[in-house]
Amino acid sequence: MAATSTIANVFSWRPATWRAGLSALGLGVLLSACASAPAPVGGASSELSSDVDALMADYQGKAPGASVLVLRDGKPLLRRGYGMAVLETGEAATPLSNYRLASVTKQFTAAAILLLAQDGKLSLDDPIKRWLPTLPRSADAITIRQILSHTSGLIDYEDVMGEGFDAGDKQMHDLDVLRVLETQDRGYFAPGKGYRYSNSGYALLALTVQRASGQSFADFLRERIFRPLGMNDTVAYERGVSEVTHRAYGYSFENGAWSRTDQSSTSAVLGDGGIYSSIDDLARWDAALYDDRLLSEQSRKLAFSAHTPTDVAEVEYGYGWRITGETLWHSGETMGFRNVIVRWPRRHLTVVMLTNRNDPEPYRLALRIADLYLPSSPVVAR
Repeated sequence: MAATSTIANVFSWRPATWRAGLSALGLGVLLSACASAPAPVGGASSELSSDVDALMADYQGKAPGASVLVLRDGKPLLRRGYGMAVLETGEAATPLSNYRLASVTKQFTAAAILLLAQDGKLSLDDPIKRWLPTLPRSADAITIRQILSHTSGLIDYEDVMGEGFDAGDKQMHDLDVLRVLETQDRGYFAPGKGYRYSNSGYALLALTVQRASGQSFADFLRERIFRPLGMNDTVAYERGVSEVTHRAYGYSFENGAWSRTDQSSTSAVLGDGGIYSSIDDLARWDAALYDDRLLSEQSRKLAFSAHTPTDVAEVEYGYGWRITGETLWHSGETMGFRNVIVRWPRRHLTVVMLTNRNDPEPYRLALRIADLYLPSSPVVAR
């Protein structure tokens, strides 16, 4: 009963038609604790569930798996796990499994910046050097707004790590990204004059959140986003500081077998990809993106508006979100994990797919799943 009540509270703002699937979702939480492959819940027909199962065939069995969620009007049409979260122990993937989100993290980093702008603690037009004054002269004209939309021209820290960071057996952190960039008095282009996807920029945004708020980035996310939304198992993971409950570990297929490849030297950088979350918690996040409980209407409009074309035809970029036609989406790829969230806000449909394997990328598969639930308007994979 406790699980049902907790989830019901998350969606209590919805009209009655949006709350119709809550009791089933609560039941699914209880089932997931005792079933290796929880039955689909909500209003999906068994035929649709079987169709999704067929699409997910490669993720089933004794292999790294996936957790998949389909939401419409706040109601879970499909919510289940496939395969394994932990190969070594045989722990199954469930809706509660927590995966490293990789670059799906960026929408949370952008939201943190927008919250601080709402608070009057910073301006999106602030030069980044107001908050990080040790950056070189080439960063003088870079603004927070440009970093949010990947139009800053910042050098990718992964390409120059050896020039300011001796990895050894250590992991890089956001502050190490700053130290590396301090050695790079150059950019790919003048700020605002181009687009280049930048993990460096989002690491700097995490440091900006810390300095503008007076809290660590992880603490700010927990207190301003995760806890208010009831995302109690979501965390910006810091080894030795925090824990990941129901953790899914990452794997790669190498030499004909799966091997654990869960962490790399850059896995501890939080702002660009360090959050762990589950499909259940991401359902709460998705719900908050429809109203003012977290971000104001103006902030949501900024996040979801196209600020620049990208290097992929028909894809534009907002603040932490890619925009293709009517969809808002973002993928996340890192060693051992491939994830995606795709939203159709006008149709109140969302598909989330989190996986703990190095390949394949799940974006096109998520679109095929969505196509099952939007039969009158087929989704074309890009």
